[in-house]
Amino acid sequence: MVDNICTFLTNRIRKEMPEVDDERAEVIFYGLQNIVGEIPKIFLLFGIAYIAGILKETFFVFLILLPYRSASGGFHLKTHLGCILGTCTFYFGIVFLSKYIVLGKMIKYLTVLLVWIFGMVMIKKYAPADTENVPILAKSERKKKQILSYIFFTIGLIISIIINNEMFSNMFLFGNLIQTLTITRLAYKLTKNKYGYEVYQDTSMQNV
Repeated sequence: MVDNICTFLTNRIRKEMPEVDDERAEVIFYGLQNIVGEIPKIFLLFGIAYIAGILKETFFVFLILLPYRSASGGFHLKTHLGCILGTCTFYFGIVFLSKYIVLGKMIKYLTVLLVWIFGMVMIKKYAPADTENVPILAKSERKKKQILSYIFFTIGLIISIIINNEMFSNMFLFGNLIQTLTITRLAYKLTKNKYGYEVYQDTSMQNV
């Protein structure tokens, strides 16, 4: 169903924009797959969260991480089922970690500092972490997303320190940490992903 919708939309785009070649059309198709495929996945995520009794917490984590996830990117699992399972594990894992882990004040300050240092390095090296199906090739766009990643990541960690509620504080801390892990090269290797800009950069250099 998703593939049929994306194929129809891609063909419409090519009809309106004849300059789009086969390679670019393939990139557009996979981009549409990610966008259209997100809709049922989000409904399913919140449906399971509701059944599990953690809808409010899951929705909160979804909202607070949306800016940073959108800017920094991250790996994508290859199948719709894998993507759904991965998404649920990501959000529910953050919720349960936040509910059941209690950090002392000084330990939290130290943890936030270490997470911030780690995140700054990872963002510098990998953000925005694209995929070969949806590469981010424009240098201006990559720079913009990287700067936004620095900003959203840092703001999230600052909030984790100043907010009084322990669970919600942990959501900012653990959420930003786990999202940062999804952009690392190790995460890409484990999930058999490739950074899109590297793939297309290597291809363009071979064609020179």
